[in-house]
Amino acid sequence: MIVYDKNLLDNLSLVEEAKSLQSAGFISKEQKDLIKKELPAFKRQSNILVRLGFFLLGAFLYISVCGVISLVGLSGERIFFEICCYIFAVVGFAVAEFLANQNYYEHGLDDAFILGALLNVGFAIGITTEGYEIVIAFFVAIASFMMYKRYLHLVSMLIFCIAVSALLFYGMFEFGAIGKAILPFITMLFAAGFYFFTKNLINKLTESYHYKGLLWANTFCLILFYLSCNYLVVRELSAELLGNEVLPGQDIPFSYFFYAFTFIVPAIYLVQAIRTKDRIMLWISFLAIAFSIYTIRFYYSVLPIEVALTLGGMILFTIAYFSIRKLKNNEVGVTFKPDRINNSNALLNAEALIVASTFGLKPEAKTESPMEFGGGGFSGGGSKGTF
Repeated sequence: MIVYDKNLLDNLSLVEEAKSLQSAGFISKEQKDLIKKELPAFKRQSNILVRLGFFLLGAFLYISVCGVISLVGLSGERIFFEICCYIFAVVGFAVAEFLANQNYYEHGLDDAFILGALLNVGFAIGITTEGYEIVIAFFVAIASFMMYKRYLHLVSMLIFCIAVSALLFYGMFEFGAIGKAILPFITMLFAAGFYFFTKNLINKLTESYHYKGLLWANTFCLILFYLSCNYLVVRELSAELLGNEVLPGQDIPFSYFFYAFTFIVPAIYLVQAIRTKDRIMLWISFLAIAFSIYTIRFYYSVLPIEVALTLGGMILFTIAYFSIRKLKNNEVGVTFKPDRINNSNALLNAEALIVASTFGLKPEAKTESPMEFGGGGFSGGGSKGTF
């Protein structure tokens, strides 16, 4: 299914590992550059600004091609309007396939045509079905998943996750008021199930080039799980979808559950992130805690905003100060010290072994010394008057 040469994908993984080893102090920059030079590679842009520039160039090319096709098809009027987005989507898929066969990967040009094709798929289905959301979400989910499987395109994986979530939402809307009422709980269960599913796939992964895509999906599930039963999200969607206006002195059904969920889940994320040393979950937990505070602040203004911000800053400073003092001398586990692997002189001796194993270097051959030793006549003496 993957269009790219798997040897090039493996080489890309090796180059990324070499960069990690170089930043960790195992190998030098010259050795990393030598590894990169010796391994065939994709036409790829690792600089995000350069990649964005090529993306804009690709988008301009895509729009130009679609504009020329539109000029040719204007005579068809209504018929062309109904099929034009399908034609544009085919153009995007075709050019993306051509660029992939030319070994363009995460370059910017390929991003423009892949995302443009997915966008036109959504427009095409929307025009055909007159904006039927559940059908649009279904076909966009299929198209984005196929694009990820074929081109390992990470943004397509994100679009797939969003489209599947939209498919779930609009599917629950089909059940009327009951579906809308239980939507938070269904979304919570869906996010939890999808999280453990992707986590299991990551643990059993044998092909490293699928890791990033699964990690994106796994991270999306963490965010969706928290937002599914966040009090602010549930209350505002309840008013929007069901028209339930919360009067003074009243609250939404199961409000205590949503209050508890809003604060317990970020705490669980934080504890789990520290226990498993998961940096992504740690950042999500910080953002979730901040949004939980904003959620309560949105409905219950206990203090003026300037006083609340001042007190919040003082509390965060105190927590940070005492945490640093507590952790700065820790040698294992959670510590404030820099990663020792980045500055360890004891590990620098491993670079010769790494380079030798990479390029198959052999130790130097021994040379015969012109001077003969040995021949001692005493026990361990080592000589008997001659060399």
